[in-house]
Amino acid sequence: MPTTVSALVTEGASKPLERSTIERRDPKPHDVLIDIAYAGICHSDIHQARDEWGGAEFPMVPGHEIAGTVAAVGDQVSKFSVGDRVGVGCFVDSCRECDNCRAGEEQFCTKGEVQTYNAREYSGEQTFGGYSQSVVVDENYVLNIPEGVELDVAAPLLCAGITLYTPLTHWGAGPGKKVAIIGMGGLGHVGVKIAHALGAEVTVLSQSLSKQEDGKRLGADHYYATSDEQTFTDLDSTFDLIVNTVSADLDLEKYVALLALDGSMVNVGIPSNPGSIHAFSLANGRRSLAGSKIGGIRDTQKMLDFCAEHHIGAEIEKITVDDVNKAYDRVVDSDVRYRFVIDIASFDR
Repeated sequence: MPTTVSALVTEGASKPLERSTIERRDPKPHDVLIDIAYAGICHSDIHQARDEWGGAEFPMVPGHEIAGTVAAVGDQVSKFSVGDRVGVGCFVDSCRECDNCRAGEEQFCTKGEVQTYNAREYSGEQTFGGYSQSVVVDENYVLNIPEGVELDVAAPLLCAGITLYTPLTHWGAGPGKKVAIIGMGGLGHVGVKIAHALGAEVTVLSQSLSKQEDGKRLGADHYYATSDEQTFTDLDSTFDLIVNTVSADLDLEKYVALLALDGSMVNVGIPSNPGSIHAFSLANGRRSLAGSKIGGIRDTQKMLDFCAEHHIGAEIEKITVDDVNKAYDRVVDSDVRYRFVIDIASFDR
C-alpha cells in the first residue's frame, strides 16, 4: 500500500507552497526508499512552481536536489543498503535503450528522461520532488554521497554541482588552462570551487565586485567586474574556456571576444530571450559557442566522488519548510549566498 508523507505542495502558479501530504509507492524490486534529510532550492524550482516556463502540472512538489539516507530497498536491489548516504538529482528514469542512455548520457534520453518532479513516469504516474519526507527511486538513478561532504552541502551538488562539473570536465578545465566563470551565484560559486580543484587558473566575471572576497576565498585567482568596459579590453583573447552561469541576456559578441585561439564559451544559464552572434566572431580564433545541461548518472557519481575527495560543497543557508515561500522571493531578488537548503526534519517541528 502507498505511504502517506508530509510535503510542501503548490496547487497553482499563483499559489504558495503549503504543508500537505502526498503518497509514495511501496518499493518495487529495484526501488530504493530514501528518507530525505535535505532538499536544495534551485531557481528552476521557482520557474516551474510559478509556471514561468509553461507546461506546469499541479499539484506540484518541487525539488531535485535531494540528500538523505536509505530507509528500505526492494528485494532485487544490489547497489544500496539501508543506512547508505544517497542523493537524487534532476531525473529518476530514462528509457535505458537509446544510444544516449547506453552511453551514460541519460539526460539526453531520446524518449525523454523522467524528471524528478513536474513530470510523469512512463507508467503515467505523476512525479513529486524532494520537498517531502521521503522519495522512492529506482536504484539506477540513485547516487552515493561519499564521506567527505556533509549531506546538507551535498544536496545542491545534485543539480548545481553536476551542471558545472560537466562542462568543466568535458571541455578540459585543468592545469595550464585559463577558465572564466560568468556569475558568482548559486551555480557560479560551485563552478569556481570545482574549476580550482581541477587545477585551472580561475577568473570570475561578475556584474560588480561585491562578491570579490568570496570569489577569492572559494578559489578564484582573478575577479573582474563586467560593468567596467575596461574588463573586455584587458581580457581580450584570454580564456580557453568560459562557462556562463547567468540567465541574463548577454552581448555574446563581447564575451566570445574574450576567448583565446580554439577557446569555447559554454552556456548553462538559460536566458529568456534568444541571443545572436555574427559567425565571423567564431571564425576569428576558431572559437566555439556551446551549451550544456546537467549530466548522466555516471558523471554525477564522478562529480560527487570528486567533490568529496576535495571537500567541496555548496555554500548554503539552511531554512525550515515554513521559510520556503520567502526564500523563493529572496532567490529572485538575488538575496542568498549562495543556495538555500531545506531542513526536511522541520516538518516534524
